[in-house]
Amino acid sequence: MIHKNEEYDGTVEGLGTDGEGIIKIGGTTAFVPFCLVGERVRFKALKVKDNIAYGKLLKVLSPSDMRAEPVCPVFTKCGGCDLQHMSYSEQLKFKRDAVSSALAKIGGIYARVNDCIECGKRYGYRNKLVLPVSIGADGNPQIGFYARHSHRIVSTETCAIQSSWAKNVFDAVYTFAKCSDGKYIRHIVVREIKGKFIFALVAVKKIDVKPLITELEKNFSEFTFLLNINSADTNVIFGKEWIICRGEGFFEAEENGIKYKAGANTFLQVNDGVRKKLYESVLAETEKDAVIIDLYSGGGMLTAMLAKKCKSAYGIEIVGEASRCADELACANGLNDKMHNICGAVEENIEKVFALTAGCPRIIVCDPPRKGMERSVVRAISRCKADKVVLVSCNPATLARDLGLILGTLKESEGALVKSETAVSDYRIDSITPFDMFPQTKWCETLVVLSRIK
Repeated sequence: MIHKNEEYDGTVEGLGTDGEGIIKIGGTTAFVPFCLVGERVRFKALKVKDNIAYGKLLKVLSPSDMRAEPVCPVFTKCGGCDLQHMSYSEQLKFKRDAVSSALAKIGGIYARVNDCIECGKRYGYRNKLVLPVSIGADGNPQIGFYARHSHRIVSTETCAIQSSWAKNVFDAVYTFAKCSDGKYIRHIVVREIKGKFIFALVAVKKIDVKPLITELEKNFSEFTFLLNINSADTNVIFGKEWIICRGEGFFEAEENGIKYKAGANTFLQVNDGVRKKLYESVLAETEKDAVIIDLYSGGGMLTAMLAKKCKSAYGIEIVGEASRCADELACANGLNDKMHNICGAVEENIEKVFALTAGCPRIIVCDPPRKGMERSVVRAISRCKADKVVLVSCNPATLARDLGLILGTLKESEGALVKSETAVSDYRIDSITPFDMFPQTKWCETLVVLSRIK
């Protein structure tokens, strides 16, 4: 039995979904972060409930050969990275196993998961930086990242998974935060697009940002700068009011032959190299004579790529602003006759699109948010009987749930989901492939391809 605030020695028998070590002592299972399988460690029990405990690692008594030296001085304190203590080959194995385990435990799906597609950069891969800013009780700026499960800022001066330019941003913001207007800052958000930068400073009121722009000009040349006003006490970063202070507020760029405009609030995957691999893999699953139905299509980037390759593509997106951006994207790339954007709920429009495109091979491409698909969307996908379904997911747990419903290994019973002993489905799994979009973290993107059983 494990008791709160006591110290224990134990051997790590496995890893949890967050990468934490699993240690069993006297009928109690303890979850201790930053451990590796096979290691003997000493930990302190911080919380105990029934036969589950959560601990803090105190010392690694016998380290694994897979243990790596973290490069970040605030690793274990900052909530951004989970796996810097793990060799990269072991990280890839962990992510593959995490997808496989989620599919089995949650979805009742026992299928081969391919090796995780690696990232060319172990560190320095992120093209987007989001820094919360506050002034501490001592009057000094606090700039860094939130601690795990908290809004407490862990101050730092750089970040190992960000590109090298991040250090210059930290320095400039620290200097600016010390001035009189510094106390009004909430965040700074930076996006790099092919060597050009979009800076967005979030403040509770309109302030003079010229000193910050001057600091940034010491190390950055091609950049635009926007001031965003957000005085609301919420977790939402951006407010509704935008002020362009330098440049045009956006940059034009090109991805897979598609020209687009990117602003401070444009969604793009944070890892350029792995994003390219993922999109190319999605495109490889489509045919020139097929009609593509792109669900949760956002600003239409992937829809445009699919429309350019295939007979036509329909993007369904409920957010009006995103759908309008997709219309502009279609026009800018001469795709108005092949790219059709529908603003509305996916479940209310998917069957209408299928009715319009009868007689053509049809492929569903679906990249939902982290929370996964609504059950009504899963039911609509199952009813439509597309020739192929290509799923992209950033969350193995919700992927397992949604995939289980499509494949019939899960069923709804009195409002709950239960595993089905007799799975019936029109689809079979062709492939499941994780992509390491986020090295040093527990997260990955997963591409699943389903084909209809003729």
